[in-house]
Amino acid sequence: MAGTFSQIYVHVVFAVKNRDSLIEKSWKEELYKYITGIVQNKGQKMLAINGTSDHIHFLFGMKPTCILSDLIREIKKSSNAFVKEKQYSKYVFQWQEGYGAFSCSHSTLENVIRYIENQEEHHRKKSFKEEYRDFLIKHNIEFKEEFLFD
Repeated sequence: MAGTFSQIYVHVVFAVKNRDSLIEKSWKEELYKYITGIVQNKGQKMLAINGTSDHIHFLFGMKPTCILSDLIREIKKSSNAFVKEKQYSKYVFQWQEGYGAFSCSHSTLENVIRYIENQEEHHRKKSFKEEYRDFLIKHNIEFKEEFLFD
């Protein structure tokens, strides 16, 4: 085959350490723009990003040369430094260890984007813990409840 053709979409979710509500409305858009810049600078395509005060979701198109764990590590490290440098939080801001990464088909992109865009409305009905547990179950990912959240 003469070329590499792919269509890989990944929905990523991760939380603020201890799920503390530290992401404030006054600066969350700047944080999202910063994270989008990291994704784009790594040659990937951001499709949606949003969250609440204690976690974020983003959906991106991933090239096959991308190493997901390296990208997430860079996003967390750099955005931690960004929040600290900008002095956005009077508390120590840090992302929780680990993340959820869920593959999406092209046919579900609109629904996933809408889901991400409506995070605040969605979380009026369901907590982050419930949401995350539901994602793992929906995607048939085995987990032990006692180790799910630190």
